[in-house]
Amino acid sequence: MENISPHHAQKIPEDLKAFAREMRKKMPDAEQLLWHLIRNRRMAGAKFRRQHPVGRYILDFYCVEKRLAIELDGGQHIEQQSYDRDRDEYLEHQGIEVLRFWNNQMLLETEAVLEVIYSKINE
Repeated sequence: MENISPHHAQKIPEDLKAFAREMRKKMPDAEQLLWHLIRNRRMAGAKFRRQHPVGRYILDFYCVEKRLAIELDGGQHIEQQSYDRDRDEYLEHQGIEVLRFWNNQMLLETEAVLEVIYSKINE
């Protein structure tokens, strides 16, 4: 596998950039809530980006300095567990840790999700 550093600018295909932009406009409620809570360094001073491309994948939220990705999954992820496993393996190979939560966890257990994220940032 190629080793792409998410710290440095890389040539991102135009179609992937356009798709990431479109995803930013159509964020589900759970993603909108998390973005509101972590944007502008609100979470332990960590800067997160949303819908950030890394390699051939787009991460829901990504903190470059902590090499931490946060993924919020809806029901469709039940059918794509193999894809998610391959994706997580690729990201791990790039030195990126992935935290995954279900959308309903974010909406119904917001404080617990934030505690997990906060603890990971401060490790």
